[in-house]
Amino acid sequence: MLLYENALWLLLAALILDGIIGDPDWLWRRLPHPVVWIGKVISALDKTLNRKDWSPQVRRLTGILALSVLLIGSLALGFLVQELAVAIPFGELLIVIIAAVLIAQKSLYDHVAAVRDGLQNNGLSGGRQAVAMIVGRDPNTLDEAGVSRAAIESCAENFSDGIVAPVFWFAVLGLPGLIAYKAVNTADSMIGHKNETYSDFGWASARFDDLINLPASRLSGLFLALAAPLAGGSIRKSLSAMVRDAKLHRSPNAGWPEAAMAGALGLALAGPRTYPGYTVDDPYMNADGRRDATADDISRGLKVLVGAYGIEAALVLFLAVLFLI
Repeated sequence: MLLYENALWLLLAALILDGIIGDPDWLWRRLPHPVVWIGKVISALDKTLNRKDWSPQVRRLTGILALSVLLIGSLALGFLVQELAVAIPFGELLIVIIAAVLIAQKSLYDHVAAVRDGLQNNGLSGGRQAVAMIVGRDPNTLDEAGVSRAAIESCAENFSDGIVAPVFWFAVLGLPGLIAYKAVNTADSMIGHKNETYSDFGWASARFDDLINLPASRLSGLFLALAAPLAGGSIRKSLSAMVRDAKLHRSPNAGWPEAAMAGALGLALAGPRTYPGYTVDDPYMNADGRRDATADDISRGLKVLVGAYGIEAALVLFLAVLFLI
C-alpha cells in the first residue's frame, strides 16, 4: 500500500536524478554515505551480540535479535524522515534525494563500464583490477573471458538487489521500505556468510534478505529479457534461459537476472568460479551459449542494462498515472 498518493512520482524523480548524477565521488569523500552509517550499526550489533564463546543456538537467537533491532530501527527512521519531509516546504525533495542516493543505477553502470574500459585500454591486468572492485572472486585466476563474464554476472545480479529491489520496496512502503531494505541487504553482505563466525549469527539476515529479494529478482529478470533486442538478442531466448536455468544458481534470487542476461547475450554464465581460499563448481546457465566473452560483450550487457532501466522507469510512470485515474 502506498503511503502517499505521489510516492510513485517521487520515485520516478529519484530514478531520473540517480541516472543523471549517481553517487558523486567529491561528495562521499567529504561525507559518509548512508550505507556507511548502516554498516557501523551492523558492526556494533556484531561486536555486542556475536560472541565466540556462545553456543550456536544462542548465536542464532542473538542474530535474530540483531536483525529485529536493525529492521525496526530502519523502518522507524524512514517513517520519521518521511513524516518530517511531507510536513515542511519542499520536503518531498528530500525524499527524492534520499531515494536517489540509495538507488545505484549510474554507479552500477560506471563500475561495469570500468571493467570494459580496463580491458580495452590496459589489457588483462586493467580488467582484473577493475573487476576486483565489483566481485569477490580471485581476479588473478581470471582470463579475459573470465573477467568479462564476471562483470556481466555482477551487472545482472546487482541490477536486482541494487536497483530493482530498492525501487520495489519504495513503491510498496515508501522511504521506510527503502531504508529497511538497504539495511537488511547490507547486513547480508556483512554478516550473512557461511563461515564459522557468521553461519549462525548471520543466518537470520541471510534468509530474510533472500525473502525480500524474491519479487525483485523475478522482475529484474523480466526487465532484462525485454531489453534483450537492444543487444541483438531474443526476448524469447532470454525468458527461456531464465525459466529453465535460474534454479541452477546457488542463490534463490541471483539466478533469475543472471540467466536472463545469459540468454539475452547468448553467453554461458556462472559455472565454476574461484574465490580466495575456495572454489565453487556450479553448473553454467545457458550452457549452450559462448564462454569466450569479451569486452564487447560487456558493452552489449550494458545496453541491455540501460534498456532495463528504461523499462523499469516506464513501469513506474505507468503505475503513477494509473493511480491518478
